[in-house]
Amino acid sequence: MPKAGDLEGRIELVRKVVELERARGLQDRAAIGGLEAFVSRHLPEGKRAVAGYSQMSPAARAKALEQLEEVLTSLGRGRQPCPEDLARPVEEAAGVGEKRAALLRKLGIETIEDLLTFFPRRLEDRSVQKPIGELADGDAVTVVGTVRAKSRMRVRPHLELIKVAVDDGTGLLFAIWFNQPWLWDELRQGEKYAFYGKVQRRFGELQMENPVWEPAGAGFHTGRWVPIYPATEGLSQASLRWLIRRNLRRYGRVIPEILPEEVRRRLGLPPRREAIRRIHFPRGPHDFERARKALAFEELFLLQLGLALRYKKEARGRSLNPDPKLVERFVQGLGFDLTPSQKRALAAIEQDLRAPYPMLRLLQGDVGAGKTVVAAGACVMAASAGAQAAFMAPTEILAEQHFFVLQELFSGLPIRVELLVGGSGTRKRRVLAAIAAGEVDVVVGTHALIQEDVSFRDLGLAVVDEQHRFGVVQRAALEKKGEGTNILVMSATPIPRTVVLTLYGEFALSVLEEMPRPREKVRTVWVSESRREEVYREVEGFLARGEKGYVIFPLVEESEELDLRAATQAYEELARRFGREQVGLLHGRMPPEEKRAAMSAFRAGEVKVLVATTVVEVGLDVPDASFMVIEHADRFGLAQLHQLRGRIGRGGQEAVCYAIADPKTEEARRRLSAFRDLTDGFKIAEADLQIRGPGDLLGTAQHGFVSRLKAANLIRDLGLLEQARVEARRLVEKGVPERLRREVERRFGEELELLGV
Repeated sequence: MPKAGDLEGRIELVRKVVELERARGLQDRAAIGGLEAFVSRHLPEGKRAVAGYSQMSPAARAKALEQLEEVLTSLGRGRQPCPEDLARPVEEAAGVGEKRAALLRKLGIETIEDLLTFFPRRLEDRSVQKPIGELADGDAVTVVGTVRAKSRMRVRPHLELIKVAVDDGTGLLFAIWFNQPWLWDELRQGEKYAFYGKVQRRFGELQMENPVWEPAGAGFHTGRWVPIYPATEGLSQASLRWLIRRNLRRYGRVIPEILPEEVRRRLGLPPRREAIRRIHFPRGPHDFERARKALAFEELFLLQLGLALRYKKEARGRSLNPDPKLVERFVQGLGFDLTPSQKRALAAIEQDLRAPYPMLRLLQGDVGAGKTVVAAGACVMAASAGAQAAFMAPTEILAEQHFFVLQELFSGLPIRVELLVGGSGTRKRRVLAAIAAGEVDVVVGTHALIQEDVSFRDLGLAVVDEQHRFGVVQRAALEKKGEGTNILVMSATPIPRTVVLTLYGEFALSVLEEMPRPREKVRTVWVSESRREEVYREVEGFLARGEKGYVIFPLVEESEELDLRAATQAYEELARRFGREQVGLLHGRMPPEEKRAAMSAFRAGEVKVLVATTVVEVGLDVPDASFMVIEHADRFGLAQLHQLRGRIGRGGQEAVCYAIADPKTEEARRRLSAFRDLTDGFKIAEADLQIRGPGDLLGTAQHGFVSRLKAANLIRDLGLLEQARVEARRLVEKGVPERLRREVERRFGEELELLGV
């Protein structure tokens, strides 16, 4: 027990008893002899707040504990908290011990500051209060009444039920809890309580299952708009609310202001400590949203500030001077007209290359919009200016296809293009030597391009295809192969503007809006696994009409062996059904020559059904493929499904895509519904962002970026994001205070190095 003179120890002891008293339902059972006697003995300074506690109603007791906590906070100011306390481990927060700290860490809460900035996801309206006599089935309301009777029964082994009859003078409501035996002692007959939950009319009576409850008049968990937090097992919403409230009282006044005063005033944002208090304890939805927006702006401002500082620091480069005559020869030799957006993109790229700082351009367009032709034109520009270009693709099959396409596009031009993939051998050594000597103008490859043994004489342009398939670290490694390398990132996964602005900072954006040739919309059908046979009867009909297509199986690292077995087994079954000569197999584990042979046979029409894993996901161009069956479609991401569907109907013919799946989760159901109903790439991308967030979409999840944004919503906060960008650039021009630089580094650290690529 703390010594009498140890004020801080005595305050902490009383705090623990107050917490226990609340947990036990305000029954004056937290200390032997009652709370009033305990406080008088250990902390006489607080005895007035709890005078007569044993005689009070539960609501009056709740208010008395509030007053006692005010006294404790006031007394604790003898040792004033300071901003440095916020960095202390969460174990040192009020009301947190080792067990609770372990639970909080599961939520990413490591420090006292993390606890205070653990923001609620939403508000729940518990402000509506109704008399029991006016309740209707389905109402979500707060009810205040007296416990008239209670019963407990064991319904079956491992299931105990506690039932309480609540009377408010207008009728009876029965509150029911399952497997919560401690409630028997906490809810006392004759006492008045507030209950919040959904009303059900069952067995001729009004019931609430597992309602939230507290003493009538407490107004903390019921009777108001209540914040709802992401929670973990063992740590209830009520516990989180009390912990945050208690620590806000203790440390709230030392929360530092982050935003420059002039920025905050110009945008009419509340002070940071007020915003943090209001997001946890708002008066209502308007109050909550005003606080959330202030905190979201702060996050986005710091992120944009970091990106702007990084770009300013690293924006060194050199001008490339493309030869207009060689570029014109390339365009004239295409054999088709460029679309208006392809022309605009090439003009913008040429302007970027001629500028004295590195190009950072994102080229996006839906499947089949002609991104490869634009990238090829960029390579011609770099080569004609005497520099080298690297073209990085996510798979060997796609790298090989790009190599063959570029060879064809560059025929007749003085441009040497080579392929560099994994493996070793004499040919690879010769190619590496030629790259180092500057004899190769354009190198096409996979991640092999970023290995240490690859050395460029003068890398002027790096084209990264299907950027969402690479981690940002790989992109950074490719950029560092040259001095002031120009970067062109391509994606057939159209990225929403919010995400481009957030994650790509200074990247300029070119969008290919038109299709080079008109395409029919691919019909998409989602069927359950019980209807698989119907789908393959449809495939028989396609084959009878001379059509060809794909059967796709998932392939993920965790179950690669099983997935490969499933794909190989399906190949054997379909070969027996449709004839071995008509069915081919393609997966990533096959030797390169077997892959090439399988694709060649499919292109030539010798094989009509190609059973494949996701190696066909991007870039493969077999124009006359007209059907696709995607097995276990719930195991694919939405962007992946859209890419796969883009492999069929490429010649403008009608095409159909079957997604076979019985999804087990709500997220998978939403994904498949979006896939079935949407064909526009940008709408698909927006849906993907809403369903699973931007981290996986952009290859940044593994770097923890998304978890750093606690208040900002990348879908809703586009306006805030643009404001943050403007204000960050304005401050960079004026000069950024050192404290803000430190805060940017502390919040986002190495993520900024990666996100800027």
